[in-house]
Amino acid sequence: MKLGFITLGCDKNTVDSERYLAQLADRGAEYTGNLEEAQVIVINTCGFIDAAKKESVDAIVQAGELKAAGSCLAVVAVGCMVERHRQELQDALPEVDLFLGSSEMDRLLPELQARGLIDAVPGVHPGVRLFTGDTPHIRYLKISEGCDHGCAFCAIPLMRGKHRSFALDDVVREAQLLEAQGARELNLVAQDLAHYGRDRRDGFTLPELLEALVKETSVPWLRMLYLYSSGITPRLLKVMAKEPRILPYLDMPMQHASDPVLQRMRRPERRHTIRDRVARIRDVVPDVAIRTTCIVGFPGETDADFDQLLEFLEEIQFERVGAFTYSPQEGTHAASMVDDVPESVKRIRLERLMELQRQITAERYERFVGNPARVMIDRIADEPQGRAAWQADDVDGIAYVQGAELLAPGTIVDAVIEGIEEDIDVRATLLRVVDAPAAPPTRVRALPVMGTSIGSFGR
Repeated sequence: MKLGFITLGCDKNTVDSERYLAQLADRGAEYTGNLEEAQVIVINTCGFIDAAKKESVDAIVQAGELKAAGSCLAVVAVGCMVERHRQELQDALPEVDLFLGSSEMDRLLPELQARGLIDAVPGVHPGVRLFTGDTPHIRYLKISEGCDHGCAFCAIPLMRGKHRSFALDDVVREAQLLEAQGARELNLVAQDLAHYGRDRRDGFTLPELLEALVKETSVPWLRMLYLYSSGITPRLLKVMAKEPRILPYLDMPMQHASDPVLQRMRRPERRHTIRDRVARIRDVVPDVAIRTTCIVGFPGETDADFDQLLEFLEEIQFERVGAFTYSPQEGTHAASMVDDVPESVKRIRLERLMELQRQITAERYERFVGNPARVMIDRIADEPQGRAAWQADDVDGIAYVQGAELLAPGTIVDAVIEGIEEDIDVRATLLRVVDAPAAPPTRVRALPVMGTSIGSFGR
């Protein structure tokens, strides 16, 4: 059976899809990137914001059209959007053969087996994670599931449930498998990395996990994505400052900088606490790059609130900011509020914020010009492309490295930063190779990891 798989949404969904693909490959499924030749198409949906929902529905409709044309035998929709909107989707999309929410993915294999679409007996396992992209040296490592925070605008707890940390030994074993598959950068992801371990009560929290990953793997770059500032402790910063393989990079969503808005959002931080924590981070890890996220147009946001947000961004000088306009999500506390900021105002505010941040990012990056920086080569296209340590994959731009044409992806080099382009990409020239990857095995047999079914990892 040829299997097409569409993954939408966040990096955590990417991890889930790689796990599903590996277990389906156990049962004889052959992955194909060409949906027109797929006999089964699985769409791993995202239900975070309206734009993500539309993208999910569009992908399902596309798969349904291929099924109607006769090339596809079954369409399966899974994941977060299905978890929250199953009945609506079933009523609107009869062409879908199977809907499974994120909490019931252990049914995927039995359901497909019952339909005769996959084998009953597992074959040789290609690994607990089956990668299908073009940058196998960049991988994502999910360390927990769900979220205990009660942010007014967020439906993640409704889709993913309460926070559940995965056992430290299981996370380390999965990291070792990814390294065996050629990983050179592991990006740690969760709804809140800083919450790791608090529910397990075994004494292992995020600093201990990072130290274990440094000790038990040789992956040269370990990056942290998605931490609430309230959980960035002195112990965590000490580990970051001490371990050179833990990149000086933090993705720390603040969402706003007006205290009244933060209060309505039910965020744990306030303007002064965010300011204090950023100062502490930069004091302990002076070369840190901090990325944050903002929402504009939250119910009740006034012109004065928005001006406070812009002023705060100018004051703090984050390296990068991701921003989006507020849209009400069914079932959340904010959905009961009057969405009183017009869409046109939301768009104007978003554009103003992003234009300001482009200027700030360019100014922050100027300090790198003329100086050496460590860069990982990602692709050899028309010209070699990579990223500096302060550039996370897919969100922080590209470093174009002159002189790296013969280097393999995953190679880490020292390069001098020559300039910053208008779109905040970086121009650099190779100085020397620091660390080149060993050739990955052509096939990685399964390690004795997890021993859990699809969808129950870490529970």
